Amino acid sequence: MPRAKRSGLRTCSRTHPSVTATCSASPRPPEVPPVVDTLRLTAEQALRLVERREITPAELHGAYLEAIEARNPELHAYLRVVEQPEGTSIPIAFKDVISTEGIETTAGSRILEGYVPPFDATAAARCKAAGLTLLGKTNTDEFAMGSSTEQSAYGPTRNPWDPSRVPGGSGGGTAAAVSAGLAPWGLGSDTGGSIKQPSALCGNVGLRPTYGTVSRYGVVAFASSLDQVGPVARTVRDCALLTTIIAGVDPLDSTTVAHPEPLVLPSAERLDGLRIGVPREIDGLAIEPGVRARFDEALALAESLGAKVDACDLPLAFEYGMACYYLIAPAEASSNLARYDGVRYGRRSPGATYRESVERTRDDGFGPEPKRRIMLGAYALSAGYYDAYYGQAQKVRTLLVREHRAALDRYDVIATPTSPTVAFEFGAKAADPLAMYACDVLTIPSCLAGLPGLNVPCGLSEGLPVGLQLIGPQFGENTLFRAGHALEQALGLDLVPERLR
Repeated sequence: MPRAKRSGLRTCSRTHPSVTATCSASPRPPEVPPVVDTLRLTAEQALRLVERREITPAELHGAYLEAIEARNPELHAYLRVVEQPEGTSIPIAFKDVISTEGIETTAGSRILEGYVPPFDATAAARCKAAGLTLLGKTNTDEFAMGSSTEQSAYGPTRNPWDPSRVPGGSGGGTAAAVSAGLAPWGLGSDTGGSIKQPSALCGNVGLRPTYGTVSRYGVVAFASSLDQVGPVARTVRDCALLTTIIAGVDPLDSTTVAHPEPLVLPSAERLDGLRIGVPREIDGLAIEPGVRARFDEALALAESLGAKVDACDLPLAFEYGMACYYLIAPAEASSNLARYDGVRYGRRSPGATYRESVERTRDDGFGPEPKRRIMLGAYALSAGYYDAYYGQAQKVRTLLVREHRAALDRYDVIATPTSPTVAFEFGAKAADPLAMYACDVLTIPSCLAGLPGLNVPCGLSEGLPVGLQLIGPQFGENTLFRAGHALEQALGLDLVPERLR
């Protein structure tokens, strides 16, 4: 695997010339006890091993480094790996939009090539304070803009269940790493589904927390009113545990709020009294038959566990959610990405004048998807179109918030499939942006409403994972954890990719 010159770091990108080097023999990790099976080890189990001193943090880190050495060349889940652990607990992976002091953070873009943050993002700092050791930075669609991780400037990530298929996006690197046993858990970011959708396609549990409960400080911004950091893990309990570590008010992020109740690890195995609403509108969406079958089976299982399942109505969410999102998110992106000029940090292209240098830097540094969204956003914000597009989208967003609130006054959770399809083959949607955007049709509405959403694997279709999306009210994470854990235990799925068993 290629190595970076920086002490303790290896760079794993295979496609970009600036980060490709001759593979050299790396120092062998510490001796690893045979008890460690990274493909099946949960974060909670790993913590117990460390607490009981059955394994040291360095040995556990070494076990994952060996797994990365074996599987990352095929999957390309990691962009760079940290070889020397600094912590007293278990390892974790970070999506490469989360700033890490002294470790390159590129957001999957050439324009941030070589950028080494002088500080940690708050979420990263809280993981460090908890003793977690950083395994590395995982691949992402450029600036978290995508649904397949095909848009990374450093090459695509492959799905551990079938390397000819995408892992989802934008956080496909973290999802693939957890699924393939290259990390016990990880942090991602979710704007319109970038935690939930790849978790569904890779067979992980993924949580998008209530907007504002996890600090965005130090996270490379896409759309500030939508971005949210959250966990990706093997189990619901692992997700809950990592959420307790990263959540909380941060004076460096004025949008953060405190949970009104403590987050707890779920233990319930029944769903007695839980009211689940299923939007009627999903019947009109292009959901694959196998995905719908697994979803319906999960609902039947929930009923057998004591839940009451009934139809609910979210007509505005599914009629206008996509259009609303693709006005608001690009508008915010066009503002956030204006800061990348090559002067303050990142890549810089030469030019005869300052203006020419900035133009060339942005033209050379941004890939096609960020350029597309910058143009869409700038148009929506331009004079003469602001009220007709961006202004209208914000009004619709308010209606979506009210619609979700009304539905969640009647139901404890709303359930849908997470993705309308299983993982698709590389290139299947790359040439059609609208088809790619439609991958998030089920996850976008609740993101616009700022609500928590949990993906729980609910079976296989065509040998590939299917995800169940559970949406809760604001600060409803504990309800989601309870429901997700009970279903997870009742389903009893083996979520190790069959080809890796």
